Amino acid sequence: MTEQPTSFERPETGVDPAESRGALVRTSTPSTAHSTPPHTPGGGTALPAQARAGDTPSTPGTTAPSGPSKEPPVIVGNGPEHSQPSVAAEPDTHRPRPVPEAIPPQPGTEQPSSSAERRTGQSVQPGRPTPMRRDGDRLRFVGAATRRIARGIDLDEIVMGLCRATVPTFSDAILVYLRDPLPVGDERPTGPVVLRLRRTDRIPEERDSENGFLPAQQQPEPTELSELSSLTAELCEVRPGGALAEVLRGVRPVFADAPAARAALPELLGDDGQLIIPDGQRAILAPLRGRRRVIGAAVFLRRPERLAFEPDDLLVAAQLATHSALGIDKAVLYGREAYIADELQRTMLPETLPRPTGVRLASRYLPAAETARVGGDWYDAIPLPGSRVALVVGDVMGHSMTSAAIMGQLRTTAQTLAGLDLPPQEVLHHLDEQAQRLGTDRMATCLYAVYDPVSHRITIANAGHPPPVLLHLGGRAEVLRVPAGAPIGVGGVDFEAVELDAPAGATLLLYTDGLVESRLRDVWTGIEQLREKLAATAQLTGPDHPPPLEALCDEVLDMLGPGDRDDDIALLAARFDGIAPSDVAYWFLEPEDAAPGRARRLARRALARWGLEELSDSVELLVSEVVTNAVRYASRPVTLRLLRTDVLRCEVGDDVPQLPRLRQARATDEGGRGLYLVNRLARRWGATRLSTGKVVWFELNRG
Repeated sequence: MTEQPTSFERPETGVDPAESRGALVRTSTPSTAHSTPPHTPGGGTALPAQARAGDTPSTPGTTAPSGPSKEPPVIVGNGPEHSQPSVAAEPDTHRPRPVPEAIPPQPGTEQPSSSAERRTGQSVQPGRPTPMRRDGDRLRFVGAATRRIARGIDLDEIVMGLCRATVPTFSDAILVYLRDPLPVGDERPTGPVVLRLRRTDRIPEERDSENGFLPAQQQPEPTELSELSSLTAELCEVRPGGALAEVLRGVRPVFADAPAARAALPELLGDDGQLIIPDGQRAILAPLRGRRRVIGAAVFLRRPERLAFEPDDLLVAAQLATHSALGIDKAVLYGREAYIADELQRTMLPETLPRPTGVRLASRYLPAAETARVGGDWYDAIPLPGSRVALVVGDVMGHSMTSAAIMGQLRTTAQTLAGLDLPPQEVLHHLDEQAQRLGTDRMATCLYAVYDPVSHRITIANAGHPPPVLLHLGGRAEVLRVPAGAPIGVGGVDFEAVELDAPAGATLLLYTDGLVESRLRDVWTGIEQLREKLAATAQLTGPDHPPPLEALCDEVLDMLGPGDRDDDIALLAARFDGIAPSDVAYWFLEPEDAAPGRARRLARRALARWGLEELSDSVELLVSEVVTNAVRYASRPVTLRLLRTDVLRCEVGDDVPQLPRLRQARATDEGGRGLYLVNRLARRWGATRLSTGKVVWFELNRG
């Protein structure tokens, strides 16, 4: 039998470095090549003796010196690989376990020197990471490292996991290069392959000139080497057919002193990057290959005073590179999916809220979790004719891509129905029909409210949604009594609308059930907690000042506990300012030829009462043009209304549903120039179809 060396000790002679087991070194001499293996009294053959730290490899056919140890000598021969140990030859079965890798020796104990130290003349400094001693150490390291890499979800976590797993256990430093930009899935990148230095990591040293990667005489000026990136190129373009391209195409890790790597590293690291590469087998260049293509490279470095890498370390580097590359591939795919989900949710929800007259708005949206960023909750604020505004909050079952797609369809349908100025109950009825067309299992809840700032009234219809909460100016919060109704998608049900007072200074809060319902509380308990939270927040600002809308939304979300995020949350807050009666002028005009002249006189008087005489010429001209177009086709009285807010708004309504269109009049046309004048002089203008006709409006700045 022969003595079994440790993984980093190569026998002097007769050793096959490619031996996969590394457990037996079968050498023979002419005198013992055909000898019979020694047998134990029980008939078995002896197993190879486990090498101990400090033992010297024995010569086949001799006995290992016992030294000061009291154990009997071990006879070494050419026994079979699976021979059994002799009881007489191995009386003491207790073996001291080798010191684990990267664990410093215990104080007060003397560590015997290894054969590798005697062979190389280099010693491992106390307290520094020690090389892996056997194949079992490598397997344990690879298992722990891959688990750490696999814990990462995004790109930075995986790259950091690779760096932290290898430094200082496997190497003293690492450089990770990744393609820029990283390809996603089956994409075929166009243009040259560019590698960018993504991350570096190293063992910190007080003086790099003494214990750095470079000998002291090769240290660059200044001698302090604080960052590896200071000596390496940040970007590297891989030349087709070049040395680096050939190494990356080969996929297998190579030592830095190999001919292929010797030509590839200057291309990767730059001209000064060669200074950080130690002599000997102390650097490994490992390509990072994902599922379909090479996505980067990693360089593992060891300091000159540390033992060099071994051929088996190439397998370790290959495993680390493979697991890291596959993890990076998945992280890029996950990042793309998260980006698509965020973009989908962002486009489904309003990018910005409108600023309708007489009401201020604020909103919040929270997904159920970071891993489920899309859902079926939505909110909307839609300006309506007559300075009114529609407030919508809805919730489609589930929080998936399908729920988000259905939510987008329902939201678009609601916007279209709101543009027709249908009553709230009619809007919910048509939404119910649309949900049934989408599928039999498409269920949703929705609350639709229309606020009129002139009358200070709000009309609400509900389809199975939690009731809104109204916070009054004095600090009292009440849950509005709105008929619940059936959810959208049930079909064959009627929806009922109620009209309530909306006093100036009050705040209406619309929300989805994710805010008030969870596994820890039922929906009505959550609604009561929400009401109490609003009342307590209003007390902080006093009875005469309502709380700011943005701060109020943040305070409402703060009521959520750690276990309360079971569903998406959509929140819409509306502060009712209203329009004072003194700022409104309203008239009925008979559809006759004298109507435009009368409209000009009424508008002039209203402007004089408001102190806006400087706008009289523009207002009279535009009112005359719009009223003339209305009375030409109307069969019922025409309405004229002026609103004084931050702007001056004029609205003319008639019973004709056809909307006017802006067109360029020809030189021979007698008409067709009225809307052209409105378009040139007004701040903005528009026309909205109503169930009883249409409204044409325009706005002018008050100066």
